[in-house]
Amino acid sequence: MKNLSAIGLDTVKSKKLAEKLNELLANYSLFYQNTRGYHWNIKGDKFFELHLKFEELYNDLLIKIDEVAERILTLGYSPNHKYSVYNEVSNIKESSQVSNGIKAVENILNSFKTLIGIQRELLDLSEDAGDEGTNALMSDYIREQEKLVWMYSAFLNK
Repeated sequence: MKNLSAIGLDTVKSKKLAEKLNELLANYSLFYQNTRGYHWNIKGDKFFELHLKFEELYNDLLIKIDEVAERILTLGYSPNHKYSVYNEVSNIKESSQVSNGIKAVENILNSFKTLIGIQRELLDLSEDAGDEGTNALMSDYIREQEKLVWMYSAFLNK
C-alpha cells in the first residue's frame, strides 16, 4: 500500500503518466496560442466561417488545457506552466502562417495528428496503470478530435 498514491494508483506509473500529461499540456498550449493567432489574423474569402471556427476551437482547447492540468494535479504532480518549457517539450511549434486560412487549417490538422498520437500513448500508459480517469479523458478527446479531423479535412477537400 505504501507504493500507492492517494487515489490508489502505483506512484511510479503515476509519475510516468504525469510526465506524459505535461508533454500533452505543452502541445495543447502551443496549439491554443496558434489557434488564437489564426482567429485574430485570418484574412480572405472564408474569413467569417474560419474566424468563428477558430474561436470555437480555441475555447475548446482552453477547457482541455485546464482539464489536463487538473488531471496532473489529481495524480499528485504539478503541471508545467511556463511557455519556455512548453517550447522545449512541444512537438507543435509556434505558427508563423496565421493569416492564410488554408495554411491555418493544415496546421490545425497537423496539430491534431500530434495530439491524437500523444493521447493514444496516454491510453496505453493509463490502461497499464489502471487509471480509468486519465483513460476516459483521453478516450473522449480522441473521439472528439477524430471527428474534427474529418471536418477540417473536408473543408480542404481531402
